[in-house]
Amino acid sequence: MKDFSKELGFKTSRSSGAGGQNVNKVETSVTVLWNVAESEFFNENQKELIHNKLKNRINTEGFLFLNVSESRTQLANKNKAIEKILELVDQALVIPKKRLATKPSKGQKQKRLDTKKKLSDKKENRKFRY
Repeated sequence: MKDFSKELGFKTSRSSGAGGQNVNKVETSVTVLWNVAESEFFNENQKELIHNKLKNRINTEGFLFLNVSESRTQLANKNKAIEKILELVDQALVIPKKRLATKPSKGQKQKRLDTKKKLSDKKENRKFRY
């Protein structure tokens, strides 16, 4: 995992939800912003991969946004936001393995045919004969 936290920008705002008077006067919600295109930590291919996988979180100016307001303190929310954005980008850089098509073995084919034959014989024996 690459630590590009030096390139992150932060905005604070008032959180919503429970917290009493604290919510009304303290800016504890943290929004972390990161300009994907201008990052020095990733090459062009990685930036394109990040942009494609996280396009629903990136705005028109090319900033990746993440809002965190889980904790009642700004510092805890800031740390959580850094952790989440690093994890998000790390997951976006994972390239899934291609699935290799496999064929059933001879034993599996024979077993399937044997069970079909047994079921067929069982049903054949149920028929009423005169």
